[in-house]
Amino acid sequence: MDFRLTEEQRMMREMVYKWAVTELGPIQEKIDEEDWFPPDFFKKCAEIGILGITMDEKYGGLGLDVLTQVIAVEEISKISPGLGMTYGAHSNLCANNIHRNASEELKEKYLPPMIRGEKIGALALTEPNAGSDAMSIRTRAVKKGDKYILNGTKIFITNGPIADILLVYAKTAPEKGPKGISAFIVEKDFPGFSVSRKLKKCGMRGSPTGELIFEDCEVPAENLVGEENKGVAVMTSGLDIERIVLAGGSLGMAQQALEYSIQYAVDREQFGQSIANFQMIQQKLADMYARTAAARLLVYRAAELAQRSPRGGKGTELTKQAAAAILFAAETATWVCNQAVQIHGGYGYCLEFPVQKLWRDAKLYEIGAGTSEIRRLIIARELTREAFERKAQR
Repeated sequence: MDFRLTEEQRMMREMVYKWAVTELGPIQEKIDEEDWFPPDFFKKCAEIGILGITMDEKYGGLGLDVLTQVIAVEEISKISPGLGMTYGAHSNLCANNIHRNASEELKEKYLPPMIRGEKIGALALTEPNAGSDAMSIRTRAVKKGDKYILNGTKIFITNGPIADILLVYAKTAPEKGPKGISAFIVEKDFPGFSVSRKLKKCGMRGSPTGELIFEDCEVPAENLVGEENKGVAVMTSGLDIERIVLAGGSLGMAQQALEYSIQYAVDREQFGQSIANFQMIQQKLADMYARTAAARLLVYRAAELAQRSPRGGKGTELTKQAAAAILFAAETATWVCNQAVQIHGGYGYCLEFPVQKLWRDAKLYEIGAGTSEIRRLIIARELTREAFERKAQR
């Protein structure tokens, strides 16, 4: 399979990276030390046209493919992994899910201001007692007249503290289990919605993560996304593409850690020569490159499949490929960044050198969007599905 980028994709890569270096590079120290989110970030993203990459032009988007979205996350994450994640949560987890699943009326209402950077989006699925087991969410939505009344708590929500628009999952028929989940668009000013707290994280600082409270939160009935009790279809197809897009963040961190390490190894001298001449350093650099290159091919292949099979969901090749892509990319990023710190030695452990930040940031993608353990279970389930079906027919 040929993954040579189109001219448009190459231009996107160069443009986003140059923008990230110019606009985000100078403020990275402040972002990390103060856990500071630059308030004009989304406006600047809108100015370069990257908030609606996968969305139709009639809403202000570019109408491009999933791979181009991956590339944008990858390039931002080389310089600012936290803002790369925040960008992905807005443009993919929230806006793209609305684009693929909501009514025309909801898309016309919510997508244009999100693509213009006027409104910030978030996806609210995880709960204090429902992380990897997403189907066990307890947030409840009860229809009363022309409204749904939501009650519950969400946690670990990227962009939660700053979001204007949230795609929220709740149970409308708890007795039906997974078949009783629905999706809703909630605005931050709806009565009964509040942000309980902003969470303190050791990495991905600058990306606001919070706990959200829904206490008799009033949501207009027309803000139901898709059909009532059919939210799992929205959720599962969204998770597949979410995993692929966020895997771009891992690619960016791994690539940047490799580039820092190459330059440091060439510049650093010990025993009268550059440490890049030492075989053990050469082995590390070679392995870092090979794993990063392999991860990129796996993620790009999954992105191409997502473009051809956008619905995804349980029991599909896309589900397997998406889980494999983020599993390998995330673990590769953690490993590569760890090797980068080792190559830098004592300097790598000091805050003045950026590899330690990549090292701290990389770990989150082994946890968010489904842990590595859950991803392995998904892959194994898909690998054995057909064999179990054949066995049942014997």
